[in-house]
Amino acid sequence: MILNIHKYTHKVFIIAEAGVNHNGSLDQAKKMVRVAAKAGADAIKFQSFRAQALVTKDAAKADYQIKTSGQKETQYEMLEKLELSFEAHESLIEECKLNKIEFLSSPFDLTTIEILVKLGIKKWKVPSGEITNLPYLRKIASLEQEIILSTGMADLDEIQAALNVFTGFGIPFHNISILHCNTQYPTPMNDVNLRAMETIKDTFFGIHIGYSDHTQGIEVSIAAVAMGATIIEKHFTLDKNLLGPDHNASLEPDELIAMIKAIRNIEKALGDGIKKPTQSEMENISIVRKSIVAAQNIAVGEKFTAKNLTAKRPGNGISPMKWDEVVGKIAGKSYSEDELI
Repeated sequence: MILNIHKYTHKVFIIAEAGVNHNGSLDQAKKMVRVAAKAGADAIKFQSFRAQALVTKDAAKADYQIKTSGQKETQYEMLEKLELSFEAHESLIEECKLNKIEFLSSPFDLTTIEILVKLGIKKWKVPSGEITNLPYLRKIASLEQEIILSTGMADLDEIQAALNVFTGFGIPFHNISILHCNTQYPTPMNDVNLRAMETIKDTFFGIHIGYSDHTQGIEVSIAAVAMGATIIEKHFTLDKNLLGPDHNASLEPDELIAMIKAIRNIEKALGDGIKKPTQSEMENISIVRKSIVAAQNIAVGEKFTAKNLTAKRPGNGISPMKWDEVVGKIAGKSYSEDELI
């Protein structure tokens, strides 16, 4: 059964990315659920993996991981500490229900996909690192459910190849969302390239677009919404000073609140695109616009001319756009200076 995307068209879908910022603590993860819900996020997303299935025992860390979590342990050892058990997932899903926020998690191997299926997950967030993993993409596509695809490190050909897998299983474009993304943590501003999001939209017509933000601060996510993003994903943490790979590139709770508030304001400000007077400015029309008025005293029977007429506020008389229709006509009554014609 194909699910319809329920809110992206009219409301920005905001994913508060908890990732592994729980540091392996279920209590900390639950607290993050409550923080994300209070901030107004639509969903909170975790990461589901088994270190044994994700990396080799001697896999090196990325430079940003070394800077934020030390050099002594391997990537395997780091990730092993950050795993969440099946029971922890169940507990977090229940916590999300209690706090009225959607639970999401990115699986990183075939087994964790199956685990999330058993937990009832019906929306799949594919992380950037899996965009070239054909068996993984086929497994996700076979579920025939909603897919959100991050595209960090990818070019258009790689995105097309992943889409071919999804559509090959009958998933329509309207059930797929593509997030522009840069996988450097934090992303330097000169590498953000938000216009690539528009390129993706133009290239894959009918696809929902969004932005997975790894920059520091909130301005890039806000700009992405103004440029048409229908999904925003942003890492957050309880404390940037905590030890772990992603805390430093994440928002703290007050920043998350500020970002979501700004996004909600921006989506209101974007409006429906119809250019017409709004309700709030209707009362100003008669005050700000002008009417044709007498520039001097005008006697009955006198001809209206460019000399004895002018345009002044208020605007509740004859519009100056009808100037040519009035000039040359004969006054049917006398007018005092400044009197509306």
